[in-house]
Amino acid sequence: MSGRLPPRVGLLALLHGSGGLLCALSALHPMSPRTPVGLLWALAAVGGVVAAALLLAGQRVTVAVGHVALALYSTLLAVLAACSATAVGVVGLGPVLIVVGLYAAHFLPLRAARAHAVWLVTAATAGAVVAVPSGFAMAWLVAVVNTLLLTEAHGRLSGRLRTDAATDPLTGLANRRAWQEEAERCLARAQRVGEPLTVALLDLDDFKLVNDRDGHSAGDRLLHEVAAHWQARLRASDLLGRHGGDEFVLCLPDTDLAGAEDLLARLDGAPISWSFGTATARPGDSLQSLLQRADAELYALKRRRGRAADPGARLGDG
Repeated sequence: MSGRLPPRVGLLALLHGSGGLLCALSALHPMSPRTPVGLLWALAAVGGVVAAALLLAGQRVTVAVGHVALALYSTLLAVLAACSATAVGVVGLGPVLIVVGLYAAHFLPLRAARAHAVWLVTAATAGAVVAVPSGFAMAWLVAVVNTLLLTEAHGRLSGRLRTDAATDPLTGLANRRAWQEEAERCLARAQRVGEPLTVALLDLDDFKLVNDRDGHSAGDRLLHEVAAHWQARLRASDLLGRHGGDEFVLCLPDTDLAGAEDLLARLDGAPISWSFGTATARPGDSLQSLLQRADAELYALKRRRGRAADPGARLGDG
């Protein structure tokens, strides 16, 4: 297994594994003489193999692979519904539909969750229609409607919670944890493909004086204005986040030191002066080492500026 197992992968493996186990139990104890025992053993084997593959891959399971594995599970449910020998066997798949819909809603963006839910109920309903038994239409309709409604409701709630958990409420930027997670992905990609990447720390000058003189509400408004000013001048690929207090962090993919300095110069004009420190990734760098170098440069420059008699020595005056 590759590192800590992500919950989205672990639960997807659990879906396939538990589905395979239930198919095996049904094959061992068929509900009807017409039960397709051979098919149940085949589905049990597929579920076990997919579950094992997901567990072994761990963090290497990409989003695309996760989509394929989830769509495969829905397809196998449809096959199982089509080959069910009793109405109870078909109706018994209803709760499984709901579980799959909730998984999609929890781990996927709402649009993707909707697409999976539609494929799930469409494929499973097609399988139920061609099944031999009958008399389960109303129970199946209830299961399908509940699956779609719960997927939509949980998807909307999960999306809002994800946004709230990743967003700084004052500035609307990525918060510290969300920024670090995305910046680490950018750094890993840059190191993999050999592209430059630069990280910058941005610190507002004399921000405490604003709070002391005008109050914290004025300081909050200033933070919001500065963040909006900077965000409007950055590229779509640049990642700006609030690091804490009056300090911001900026991840600049595919940008070397010279490019970073050019881009930072475009951020001038903010309603307060600010200082920055930068660090460009080297082989073997971690995000933490980049931030430490940028932090050291920032405060070295601020100390030099503080010793300078000329107020024009400020770095990054807006």
